[in-house]
Amino acid sequence: MPEETSPTPSDRPIIAFFDVDNTLMRGTSLFHLGREAWARKIIGFRQIALFAWQQRRFISIGENLEHLDTARDRALGLAAGHTVVEIQQLAEHIWEHGIKKRLYPRTVGLTQEHIAKGHEVWLVSATPVEIGAVMAKHLGLTGALGTVVEAVDGVYTGKLAGHTLHGERKADAARDLAAAAKADLADCWAYSDSRNDIPLLEMVGNPVVVNPDATLAAHAKEHGWPVLRLTPGSIRDARRRVRKEAKRVRTKARRLPAS
Repeated sequence: MPEETSPTPSDRPIIAFFDVDNTLMRGTSLFHLGREAWARKIIGFRQIALFAWQQRRFISIGENLEHLDTARDRALGLAAGHTVVEIQQLAEHIWEHGIKKRLYPRTVGLTQEHIAKGHEVWLVSATPVEIGAVMAKHLGLTGALGTVVEAVDGVYTGKLAGHTLHGERKADAARDLAAAAKADLADCWAYSDSRNDIPLLEMVGNPVVVNPDATLAAHAKEHGWPVLRLTPGSIRDARRRVRKEAKRVRTKARRLPAS
């Protein structure tokens, strides 16, 4: 049996992790799941009114763990008793009629900049993985990590398979993916707007904060992290950083001997 060899520096993938809510799109993707469930009479007016209130609060002040858990629990309840195929079709509809028009074009452009440089781009979010997977597919990205709902014989039970992908667990999932791909985290990237993603941002060599909440803005200033404000000038600077870092990594790979 041939001896397994470690990848050379030039063989190691570079991964860019993008948060979804308020980073890649305005607001929370869970709201669109709730609204579509209401339109299909899966939930009632009182429940969709709560989703709408949480959406407004999320846009104005950012993530709140208690509200995220409430929205998560309601989303799990929506899935219970429905087939995987039904929820995948629902996710496609949500993309077409809700999420697509609320994307931030400039952040989406950054994902394409990474793809153009040969990087993998993964969405990583607490939102159900079916929604992230649909977004990644339509944007031409590598894939998505998200909260997984248990399915038995092709039907969702309404229980989690694992944990909500949030905070430290989001960072753990991204770290596991990078390890499986044999990526060097020092060369990887992460983008987020939320203080809850500080563990994810601290994990990589190239953290970028996007329209940050107050806590994350202060943390970024203290640590000298670049802050992306989604203005034309800020986006140009961000794209230049991607190109400059890609060139640096290629130069490093040429100089290091293969192991």
